[in-house]
Amino acid sequence: MAQTSLILQALKTSLKEHNLTYVDVAEALELSEASVKRIFSEENISLQRLDTVCKMMNMEICDLTRLAENQHQEIKELTEEQEAEFVKQPKLLFLAYMLLNDFEFKAITEYYHMDELEGIQLLAHLDRIKFLDLLPGNRVKLLTSRNFRWRKNGAIERLFNQHIRKEFFQSNFNKSEECMKFSGAMLSRSSILIMHKKIEKLVNEFNELAKQDSSLPFDERLGCSVVGAIRPWEFSLFAQYRKKIGS
Repeated sequence: MAQTSLILQALKTSLKEHNLTYVDVAEALELSEASVKRIFSEENISLQRLDTVCKMMNMEICDLTRLAENQHQEIKELTEEQEAEFVKQPKLLFLAYMLLNDFEFKAITEYYHMDELEGIQLLAHLDRIKFLDLLPGNRVKLLTSRNFRWRKNGAIERLFNQHIRKEFFQSNFNKSEECMKFSGAMLSRSSILIMHKKIEKLVNEFNELAKQDSSLPFDERLGCSVVGAIRPWEFSLFAQYRKKIGS
């Protein structure tokens, strides 16, 4: 990835962490919001403007370049071999999953069947494969990026999908905390691609809410999952009546 892209990605991350929006940036730069969005999309920003935006967060440009370099070195996904190793050791996968979801090691050993010694051994394993840095006091620093994800069609995604189909939909979705909506329609290919982006946005918003709630006490949170999917598909009961083109 080009250096400019890395720096602007780090800038977006910093703005979000400081609760600053494009509107705030536009005001500081004396530009319209549309112009600021164009700057980020075209990845074309002058040093003077970059310096101005950094000052909004009490940062220097050099701070931003260090952050960009750190993000560049973060893990965005594991290798297929590493994922296969996780599948062979369910507790290792469980611990990694919980840490990715901002659970502290102490809370995991308190609320789940994992004693401290076993947990420390698993943490050491995750440290060896560079998934995290194990710090004093069993604290951890994840080496994964904010947009870390399991490999597409990889060992873990296949494992999750296998269990999702068997377990997730074994519900009538009629409890107060449950919600399921289904809709079928005829869409163009371009509209299908728009839905791809909307599903991605929904999942990102779900993950952001999870991060916001991560500081709440354990007993105030419920384990939740969200599934967003779209595919060209027609209910077989209806498809049987479709005429073949040309008939």
